[in-house]
Amino acid sequence: MPDGTRRRRIVIMGAAGRDFHNFNVVYRDDPGTRVVAFTAAQIPGIGGRRYPPGLAGALYPRGIPIKDEATLEGMCKSQSIDQVVFAYSDVSHPAVMHAASRVLAAGADFVLLGPARTMLEARLPVIAVTAVRTGCGKSQTTRYLSRLLRERGLRAAVLRHPMPYGDLARQGVQRFATPADLDAARCTVEEREEYEPHIAAGNVVFAGVDYGRVLAAAESEAEVILWDGGNNDFAFLRPDLHVVMTDALRPGHETTHHPGEAVLRMADVVVVNKVDSATAGDVERVEQTVRRIRPGAAIVCAASPVRLDDAEAVRGRRVLVVEDGPTLTHGGMAHGAGYVAALAAAAAEIVDPRPFAAPALGDVFARYGHIGPVLPAIGYGPDQLDALARTIADAPAEVVVATPIDIAALIPISKPVVRARYGYADAGEPRLGDLVEAFLAGAEPSPPAAE
Repeated sequence: MPDGTRRRRIVIMGAAGRDFHNFNVVYRDDPGTRVVAFTAAQIPGIGGRRYPPGLAGALYPRGIPIKDEATLEGMCKSQSIDQVVFAYSDVSHPAVMHAASRVLAAGADFVLLGPARTMLEARLPVIAVTAVRTGCGKSQTTRYLSRLLRERGLRAAVLRHPMPYGDLARQGVQRFATPADLDAARCTVEEREEYEPHIAAGNVVFAGVDYGRVLAAAESEAEVILWDGGNNDFAFLRPDLHVVMTDALRPGHETTHHPGEAVLRMADVVVVNKVDSATAGDVERVEQTVRRIRPGAAIVCAASPVRLDDAEAVRGRRVLVVEDGPTLTHGGMAHGAGYVAALAAAAAEIVDPRPFAAPALGDVFARYGHIGPVLPAIGYGPDQLDALARTIADAPAEVVVATPIDIAALIPISKPVVRARYGYADAGEPRLGDLVEAFLAGAEPSPPAAE
């Protein structure tokens, strides 16, 4: 164990997001610790890099290596690691403890850093939208809230959970206000899926690697901060109003993943989303769980309406559906909003892309066997974009239904493309907008009515 003359040696397990934030806030300027490495998981191509010196700080003039998570046990032993900090999200509780078991068996402590040590304090009001799982509807809810704020004459800045998959040195602070900004930053499909709908809604999105600087940039332009908490992590900023999304199509998932359950236990307002597609029994199951583990939270029921740009182009046709990638992969969904919209528009057939998948996408289908007859919009790099284009070309479909981005702007598609767009709608009382109005007026969110 470390003593007064030796720096505590640490490895941070991550996926290019929470790991970097934890380092920046807790360890970067701490002379008593030495972060030996980050490990990489979940996202292809993020290993084998270095966290650059310009972000790592004066204690790390050569930066910090980012290694494949498969090397973890070997590093713990060969590098005399004292602690391994787990720092990525939307992971099942058993998977977290399997990681802990690997670390403990290799002789190190297993550490989870909490909100008190990692949340930044903003000087503006912060409304955070987080979720228990990927695909619950955070982004459309944040867009809905941004519209409410604009109608009140308030300037809102949207801060997104980081997705720094490219040149880290160039991604310290990112600002996206136009589609050209996405092109200039060489954003991946996964980044575009999150940023593009916000830009289309008139929002300015801030993201990056160093959230102290990201927050300062956002505060210089806004009156309210909206945290759009991708990856189902707890917020990097301390929220003044914390809205947590749950999914009525996945009852039971409220308490199955980390840090989704912790996020739910911190909620001021819990939105039970997709009640327009779920059974009444499943909606009630989710509400019962919320009442049991977060009894002080207001519960809002919401719909997730889907609209096709041209529903008649889908009617009676063979349709290939391209869905949001992380919703299908990390989120564990068999399909998403595009599939629902295509069926509602009376498509003659949903074409299963799996028999026509190019190798890079075949690997995704093999890894995530729960995915149904839809195509995940995977595009972390050129190889995956090429695989996406080849699969669409080879599938015997007449029309492509794509959500949530303009996929035809990124890859060549010879078939007609119909965009599927989804939004937020209250589905009962209390309404989310009323709770936000009360918050903005200085009141606490209303508690649930006594039964």
